[in-house]
This record gives sequence, structure tokens and C-alpha cells, in this order.
Amino acid sequence: MRFIRSWITEPLRVAAVVPSSASLARLITSEIGAAQSPVLELGPGTGVFTKALLDRGLDQADLTLVEYGAEFVTVLRQRFPQARVLHQDASRLSALDLFPDAAAGAVVSGLGLLSMPPRTVIAILTGAFACLRPRGAFYQFTYGPRCPVARPILDRLGLKAQRIGGTVSNLPPASVYRISRRGPHRPGWRNLSP
Repeated sequence: MRFIRSWITEPLRVAAVVPSSASLARLITSEIGAAQSPVLELGPGTGVFTKALLDRGLDQADLTLVEYGAEFVTVLRQRFPQARVLHQDASRLSALDLFPDAAAGAVVSGLGLLSMPPRTVIAILTGAFACLRPRGAFYQFTYGPRCPVARPILDRLGLKAQRIGGTVSNLPPASVYRISRRGPHRPGWRNLSP
């Protein structure tokens, strides 16, 4: 009910009517394991993807969850007390020093990028890739027929996207994309402006 109530009051922020299915959670986390620790999750909502990450062998302490909705932050802190849960706007990641000791190996995004302006998407990706290891990847799901990050944005940021799979066992059916750097890590990631 909390999820539906949030969607009704802010449909553009909570980009889905119901939480993601276990099938989508398994798919979006399928390439992530303990070797990718620490992991950043954006827009975890009720924690469906978070639970799937734990099922894949990650420890709660290896997870940083960035959630904008205060009602979801409370739930996440109760369900995952050892994870770092930040009440933060994901478009402002570049202002944070999320991983001072070791860069993240993966970012899992439950954000509704298709409903966001390009400037916001650029800010989210720039901040996320500033936290990632050179070979780290950003995992994003979508209900649409193609990658939710437009080609001009991928080109501008030197990124590539590959569809890793889809599931019809989700309402609505969804696909997952792995977004990664095209070439070697660029030193100016933290300084890119949207």
C-alpha cells in the first residue's frame, strides 16, 4: 500500500504502480556477486533488488542505498539495518564522496529514467560512473522497447548499453540493460557537468 500511495501522490518520482517482481530482481542482479562489492543501489524503493543482491552473496554492509522518498528510507533502514541508507536525490551523487576507500563494482538502478529530463539523467549517470571502478557497470531496467538512456546521452558520456535480458513475469514486462564505459576510464568523470 505504501508503494501505491507514493505512486499516486508522485507518479513521476515513483515510476511504477507496483514494486518490481522477484523475476526482474534476479535478472537485474544476475551479473553481480561479492566480487563487485561495494554496490550502489539507486531508488531501491521497498528493497526488492536489495534482497536479490543479498541472495547473490553480498553483505548488507557492502550496500549503499540512495533513496529520495522518506517513506521508503524508513522501510529500508528497518529491513536492511547494516546497509548504508542515504535519504538523497540520485541526481546529486557527484556532491557526495560515497566510496572513499574502494570504488563500487556495480550500480543497480530502480529509477524511472524515461520520465526524467535529459539533464537529470546525465547528472545521475555522471555521479554513478564517478563512483564506479573502470570495469564497473550500471544496471537499469525499463518497461520500454529500448534502452532508457538516449543514444546522444550515451555518446556524450562515452558509454555503451547492452540489453542483458527481459522478463514477462513483471507487471508490466521489463528489460534490463548493462551500461558501461566504451573505453578506458576517463579521469574527468567527477568534473563532467550536466
